[in-house]
Amino acid sequence: MTTTFELVPGVLTTRDDVAATFGCGKYQGIEPAVDAKKVFVYSDPSAGAEFGYTFDGRAEDDEYGALYLYTGYGANGPQVLKSRNKSLRYHVESGRELHLFVAHGTMPDSGAVRQRYIGQMNVDPINPVEVRRGLGQDKKMRDALVFRLRPVPGSSPAWTDADWLQPASETAVEEIDVEPSIPTQTGVKDKKSEQHTTAETIASITGGQRKVVRREGLLVEAFKKHLAAAGHSHKTFQITLAGEIGALTPDLYDVTDHALYEAKGLTTRANIRMAIGQLADYRRHVPGDTVPRGAVLLPSEPSPDLKDLLAAESVALVYQTEDGFAGWPLAYNKP
Repeated sequence: MTTTFELVPGVLTTRDDVAATFGCGKYQGIEPAVDAKKVFVYSDPSAGAEFGYTFDGRAEDDEYGALYLYTGYGANGPQVLKSRNKSLRYHVESGRELHLFVAHGTMPDSGAVRQRYIGQMNVDPINPVEVRRGLGQDKKMRDALVFRLRPVPGSSPAWTDADWLQPASETAVEEIDVEPSIPTQTGVKDKKSEQHTTAETIASITGGQRKVVRREGLLVEAFKKHLAAAGHSHKTFQITLAGEIGALTPDLYDVTDHALYEAKGLTTRANIRMAIGQLADYRRHVPGDTVPRGAVLLPSEPSPDLKDLLAAESVALVYQTEDGFAGWPLAYNKP
């Protein structure tokens, strides 16, 4: 295949040029190029509202580095992990490179949307896609798939200030009873708690490959099964706040007990302090006539002084044992 266009971060081009060079389509946001072993993603945050989403953009960095959020394929109804969305989610498993473009004005001669090449990405191997609630093009609420994209190790993405997500204009509180179609975040919105099935994974993220231990995810998954066996239902929330980017996401909410849990994969003072602060923040925003009880979920019994700390802050303690979970059911009278 003769190349007429090179993928150099920062270069300006059009969908026509990309399609002519790599043999992909040029009309959809996700365009696989099978023969070239690539997947091209076109993000246009300014036009997103027309199609029922405002999730696209550069998110705040986290412990694993830079992050770009991208809304999946499907203008109306719940987005599902098939077709183009599936090709994006499993691009690594399919042996395809992922390349991100962002709309950058129009061509002066034709009015066609100009595309700025950001760089080569990978879908986040730790938390690849989240489910968010938003309006479709038909103005009906639906589940949207929001993919978490990270620059490949050693690359230099062509970010600009215009690529950053904008802070929420208001605090929205919305309770969603349906569970999204896959594991996963603005108002308060229910979402299915994140699921993990392996204890660790090798993740290619900024800075190279790292072993990511999924202690916390496994702990939450085991506790969810424990709750279900006892006849308790659970969910979690998405909390979007005015003036802030992104969403707050508690680990788990026990609907039956009106109790909010924050899980930590290690029983350390730093983790328990963090969990206490997170619960204090989350509980203010959970809808209901009463503030939910807060509980810390741990993989093992903490020291006596840490138990005293939790008790002093009126935070319940639940920790995993060989035959279940100590501290559960919570020792308080439900309203």
